Parts: sequence; C-alpha cells; structure tokens
Amino acid sequence: MSILTCNEIIRRRYALKGAVQGVGFRPFVYHLANELGLKGWVRNDSAGLIIEVEGGEAKIADFEKQLQDHKPQNSIVSHIESFNLTPQFEADFRILLSDNHPEITTLMLPDLAICQDCIREMNDAADRRYRYPFINCTQCGPRFSITTALPYDRPNTSMAAFEMCPECEREYQNPLSRRFHAQPIACAHCGPQLELWDQQGNRVAYGESALSQAIMQIEQGNIIALKGLGGFHLVADATHDLAVQTLRTRKHRKTKPFAVMYPCLEAIQADCVIASEEKALLCSAAAPIVLVLRKPGAVLSPWIAPNNPYLGVMLPYTPLHHLLLHALKRPIIATSGNRASEPICIDNQEALEQLRDCADSFLVHNRPIINRADDSIVRIMVGQTTLLRRSRGYAPLPIELNEATQQPILAVGGHLKNTVAYMQGNQLMLSPHIGDLSTSKAMAAHEQAIAAFTDLYRNSPEQVVHDAHPDYCSTRIAQAKQIDCLSVQHHYAHALACMADNRIKAPCFAVVWDGTGYGDDGRVWGGEFLQITAEGYQRLLHFLPFPLPGGDAAIREPRRSALGILYTLQVDPGCLTFPTAMLALLWQALQQQINTPQTSSVGRLFDAVAALLGLCDQNQFEGEAAMLVEFTAMQSDHKLVYPYHLEQGMVDWRPMLRAMLNEREKDKAWMARQFHNTLAAIIVAAARLQDQHHVLLTGGCFQNKLLLETAQFELRQAGFEPYWHHRIPPNDGGLAAGQIMAALRVNQSCA
Repeated sequence: MSILTCNEIIRRRYALKGAVQGVGFRPFVYHLANELGLKGWVRNDSAGLIIEVEGGEAKIADFEKQLQDHKPQNSIVSHIESFNLTPQFEADFRILLSDNHPEITTLMLPDLAICQDCIREMNDAADRRYRYPFINCTQCGPRFSITTALPYDRPNTSMAAFEMCPECEREYQNPLSRRFHAQPIACAHCGPQLELWDQQGNRVAYGESALSQAIMQIEQGNIIALKGLGGFHLVADATHDLAVQTLRTRKHRKTKPFAVMYPCLEAIQADCVIASEEKALLCSAAAPIVLVLRKPGAVLSPWIAPNNPYLGVMLPYTPLHHLLLHALKRPIIATSGNRASEPICIDNQEALEQLRDCADSFLVHNRPIINRADDSIVRIMVGQTTLLRRSRGYAPLPIELNEATQQPILAVGGHLKNTVAYMQGNQLMLSPHIGDLSTSKAMAAHEQAIAAFTDLYRNSPEQVVHDAHPDYCSTRIAQAKQIDCLSVQHHYAHALACMADNRIKAPCFAVVWDGTGYGDDGRVWGGEFLQITAEGYQRLLHFLPFPLPGGDAAIREPRRSALGILYTLQVDPGCLTFPTAMLALLWQALQQQINTPQTSSVGRLFDAVAALLGLCDQNQFEGEAAMLVEFTAMQSDHKLVYPYHLEQGMVDWRPMLRAMLNEREKDKAWMARQFHNTLAAIIVAAARLQDQHHVLLTGGCFQNKLLLETAQFELRQAGFEPYWHHRIPPNDGGLAAGQIMAALRVNQSCA
C-alpha cells in the first residue's frame, strides 16, 4: 500500500445546523469516519455540530455523501457549510468536548418515544437495565423536557445531578456502545428512581415495589397521578366504569373526552378503525394522541368519550408507561394532570397540592422536569396530518421559513390554547401547548415558556408581538416588556400562520372561521374572508353579524347564540330551553341592546345550530356544541345545500336558518349535513368573487374534519387550490406563529 503524500491528503471542515444534538450524531460521525479511515474530530457547539476530517479526496467525498444520506433518523440538518483546511496529519478520529460559544443557533430536539432496542433490553431478564423505567439511548428518551441550556450536554440537563456509575460511564465513553454520549444515560444503580406516595405525600413504596403497587391500585379502580416525560398524567383503568366516572367527578369534567393509552397497536386496531397514516403517527418517535374512529363494541367504558364517535388514542412512549401497560394488559386513561384551565403539573410537590383531590396515589420520580410538554394531538384530514395541539414530540422543533430576521422576535399568542413563538434567523419555534391564560398558574407557565427560549438561546428578543385584543393577558404581558411592541389582528394572524405552514406567499385568499377574535372595528369577528396582499390584508367579506345575549356567556351556552339568531330573524324563541324568567330578561336585553355584542362568528353559528337541533344547550367544554353538529352530520351523506345570499360584503345566513327552522321536524343528521354542505358552498362562492387561485382554510372551525374535507373538495372541483394546516395548529395554538409572520412583514416593509 502506498503512503499518501501531503498533496494527496485534504482536510475539510463541516458546520451542521439544525436538530443535530441529542440524536446520536457524534457517534454516527465517529463510526463513519473510522469506517473510512479518516482522521480528525467532531464536537457539539452552540451553533450545531462541527466536524473536521482529513484523508484521501475520494474518502472525504464518500464521507460527505453518507453524512447527508444516512444521518441519524431523528436528526434534522437545515444547513451545511464546508471548506478546506490545511492537513494536520492527526493520528485518529476523536469526539471533543463541546464548545460553549455564547451565540446559540442549534435547535432543541423534542422528547422522543422509547425505541425498540431499549424496549428489548428492558424486557430482557439478562440485561442490567431489566425493568428499569428510565432506560434510554441516543435514539430515544427525554430531550427538551430536561434541558436547561444549550449545547445539549449532560451538565446542561436535569440529569447533571445523577453521577454516572462506572458501567454507565464506560458505555458513555465507548464508541461501540449505543449509549455513546447519550446524555440522559442511567441505570438502576445511578439514575432516577420511582416512589409511590399517598395523598399526604408519604412514601409508601420505592422502586419496583412502587410500580407493582401502583399497578395493583389501578386494577382495583383507583386513580394514580403518574409523573411522565413532560408532566403528570392522571391514570385509571379505561374499562372500569366506576373509575372513569370517579375521575370525571373529581376533575369536574362532565363530558370532555379522555385520551386513552393502549398496550399495543393490535389492541387499538381491535377497538378502532386505523388508517396507514394513523398507524405511522402512533408508532412514530413523536407518539402523539391520534383521533381515530372507534368500532362498535369497543372494550372501553362508554364514559371515556360520551356522544363521540372518535377516540384520542396513543401508545406507551416512555419505559414507565410500557412497564405499566405490559402488566395491566388493558387500556388506561392517560389525561393531563392538571386542574381545569391550569397547565399540566411538572413538579412532585406541585402535583401533590394540585391533584390531591383527583388522585388516590402518586407515582413519582426524582428526575426534574425543566420544560413542560403536554401530549400532542393529531388528526388525519384529507389523508394528511393536522396538528391540533403541538406539544411533546413536536415542539420546539422549528418551522423553517423563506423569510429571516436579523434580531430575535417573540410572539405571545392569544388567550385560549396559548403558545408562544420565538424566531431567530429563518427558524420559527413554537412552544409546547400552554393552555388558557385564565389563572395565575397559567400565566406563570406562559412566562416560563418565554424564559425557556430566551435562556436556551441566550438572546433576548428585540421585538414582541401580541393579539390586537386589549384585554388579553398575553397582550398585557407583551406591553409590559418595554421593548418594541406590535399588535396583530387575530384573523390576519391565523391566515399568516397557514401561509407559513404551507410556505406560500401573498397574494392569496383566506377563509378564517373561529369562535372569537377582536376585529378592527372593535366587534367580535369570526366568519372572515380576507384578501392577503403583500402589504397586509383586506376584509373582503364576512358573515352577517348577530347579537350574543350576555356576551362571553354565549360561549358557554349555545342556546344564547340561538336566541341571538332568532331575535335577528324575529322568530318566537319558545323552542329554546330557557327558564321563562331568564328568557324574558334576555329578550329584553336584546331589544334594548344591553350586553349583546354583535358577532360574525361561524363558531357561534355552529353553537346556534346545535341548540336549534336540540343537540346541545350548554357547553361542558369548549367546542362541544360544534363537535356534536359535526358528528351528527357524519351520519348522512347527501349533497343538498340551503339557500344563502352574498351581497354588499356580507354572507347572509338568514335564508339558511329560516329554511332550517321550517324543517325542524326533519332528520337531525340530514339537516346537520346540509348545514355543512352550505358552508362549503359559501366558501366556493366567496372564492369566485376574487381572482386568487390559492385559498387558505384556517381558524378553529377547520378542526372540523367534515367541514375541511367538504370545502377542500368543492374548491378543487371549482378550480381553486386549497391550503390548510399541518405543522401549525389551525386553532389559537397557531396564533403566535402568525404573529411572528406579521412582524416579519412589517420589518421588511420598513427596511
């Protein structure tokens, strides 16, 4: 073999940006370089991953190709820079310590579901991690939820408090080990441990005994508060009627569906209709809750999801959940461990205080959760993924934009389904779901989510963006920050979020339908048709406004929206289920225009239809009435449409509602379906009034699968190209992303 001369050896440096830390990228590079006989080093730094390799030119070319073609499966490489250096004739290839440069541009990876290799080891009696509930490797386990700073190294995680035992240390340092530089590496000798607490916080069991006693309690119908990956679950036997009803009573959750975790995919398929796209999501590293149709005769308690043909199902995604479900051999409720309108609990003592009235026992551990991450919720619509709640498994992975910012921008979102967004460069990062900002704990979680971005990236925002509603808590938070502040109209933000999700540019036409949004005229908007231009937007069309007796009270009582509809039509309201005195008082308020704000909201129109069809008078949870209209409509498949008018910038719904009132004796499913068909027809008719080919379908109403699928089909038939949400939620969980986009537009126009 000939010896290479200096001229035959080249040295090349690669800088990789993206989600390249915490996914086994350094071990992958180490093995690849050694297989090809290359010398040099690899290290994490605050910008991502730095590699220097030297050797023959053909070997370097092969290295570069395999670097891109065979990178670790959970990694995301957004950018690679490379250039040649002077050869240094190193003796080997090494992994160097991370460079802690103050400028952070690397991306934080979300938590990853346990991999099959770790499951096999956990179930192997001969393995030293047999039945260890915190097993992980470079391909799975906690990431964002345990990270305090970047780069992603053990000292910058909540695992820093756990000193590795000699055996774990050897694996961590061994390039041939699957745990080579796996930052959360641990075992039963040196890692986190389980404890079972009673309602007073007394430890009643430890380790394996804690798990076995928790399993026994679930089998007996008790409710357990279980500390998971990004927060607590309230866990109960999903086949046990009394346990499910008890949890509903304790959590004050009368009808809202519970999420269900099944032991295996086969068990889900026995109870539910599972399409290939849904199967792929359930088995993915993100492991979200997936909304699927349940089959008749499912083994679950009917109290899991009353009056709902769908189930929110998921598979075990942590070692602890796997051990629990393997022993129980039945599905469990795994609902968020929180009080109503409060964020998910992440601290042991906090959970004890907040969930004592809900749980009989607490299965906790001593690995701190730094960043909360509730379970994500996904629905397949038109054969594609739509994230309804973007959280664990997805957040805070970035949405890469065509636009970029020189200085960081923060967006604080809306009031309901709140998330915050942070952008630097061309990377837009949404926080995990926070929830409704109606309590002090939710406000604190909102501030913590902001701090997580600014602390991780060590870069305070130069600009903060908020909703135009002056009374939103998020608006007040933004205005208190005393930096450049930008207000963005609610429905414009929805449209921009959909544009960002689909990476399309103006001009386009946006159909933005939701429950409530503060309009430019100070009214409650929610049935909007916006022309999106390069400069901003124009309100081309909107639904005819109608009054909401009692204002916000109508959100909780669909019958109030129905009353506003009947008042507008001047129809006797006797068909509604109000107490006589209350009905008289509200009718008088409508006549005198006392606390009866006008709204164009399609969400409230859905509520009114639900009440008029006798489906729902009072919402037990947000969106319940609209969901019942959708589920009822699914029982019919006709194509008929009610009459309506489009004139003078208005969608006049009065002909449709009069027709519905005249045929109230008809089948409810028939009428609900015709209502959906009419809404889709209105969208097409509105699209024909303008000259844009691209039509956006956005806002909370487009969580409705039947509405979305009917509208997109009719738009395509009419020659339009519809776009809807995939990575960014269509509801208010996506507002922060749209607010960021609005700021980019303003900044670019001012540049």
